[in-house]
Amino acid sequence: MNQHFGVVKIFTGNANKEFVEKVCKELNINLGKCVVSNFSDGEINVTIDETVRGCDVFIIQPTHSPVNDNLMELLIMIDACKRASAGRINAVIPYYGYARQDRKTKPREPITAKLVADILHTAGADRVVTMDLHAGQIQGYFDIPVDHLSAIPILTNYFEFLKGTDTVVVSPDLGGVTRARNFASTLDLPIAIIEKRRPKPNESEVMNIIGDIKGKNTIIVDDIIDTAGTVVKAASVLKSFGAQSVYGCATHGVLSGPAVERICGSELEEFVITDTIRLTEECKNDKIKVVSVAPLFAKAIRNINSGTSVSILFE
Repeated sequence: MNQHFGVVKIFTGNANKEFVEKVCKELNINLGKCVVSNFSDGEINVTIDETVRGCDVFIIQPTHSPVNDNLMELLIMIDACKRASAGRINAVIPYYGYARQDRKTKPREPITAKLVADILHTAGADRVVTMDLHAGQIQGYFDIPVDHLSAIPILTNYFEFLKGTDTVVVSPDLGGVTRARNFASTLDLPIAIIEKRRPKPNESEVMNIIGDIKGKNTIIVDDIIDTAGTVVKAASVLKSFGAQSVYGCATHGVLSGPAVERICGSELEEFVITDTIRLTEECKNDKIKVVSVAPLFAKAIRNINSGTSVSILFE
């Protein structure tokens, strides 16, 4: 794949190799030869087994659990490629970890989203490609170009069967209204908002519903589903307010702790996630559906390499 920015080479660590293989298949190129292992004391050992001199290198590595291991693998691979004279190093991070601390809400809090941005730049990344950041302003924490992809076209395509029906798109909180509105406008549907306050992390208390959902199908839209407490409570409240059915979707299926058990026992008809995070065997069940965003990442990589617009992918 010889373009203006050099030959494309794609590498990955151990986070989500299945996803990266899908991207390579879409691009019709082979996954780069790279071994990411551990020394006996747990330190990460990276060996790039082919030349990258002058190449347009894309290191695809989501930073989900184990977050620290996956992040360090990414950083060490960036450093290895920089020291091997790669022409350009693109850090492709389908799920950007440490993004939930994106601002100070009380004294002496860190801003980890900015910290990770600084570390990536220092390690040698020339560009970052990511998807559905927890907060859009995180793009501004970088001093290098950021291509921020959206899973909304893929997720809305899944829910085409509800288009034209009596359906409402629901934001699980006030902060997600823009996301819900974008989702709803694609399907030409109205929106509703769940007003709530969060007493402490991973716990939420539903307060009220803004909008009419009685007798209607509803789709809860979020960027991340972690312990599933919020979405399961939201589904229960929507039902109690008279919703006919409740579906849900999120870009990133973190699914930690009791998430799967909660989804299985909830009022949700099904919950749709993308494959930015690898779905483990214990998380697979009939209520959780997975759609792939690998083709979208492949198109973005092709456009970045050829120096053409990435934004046209969403027009």
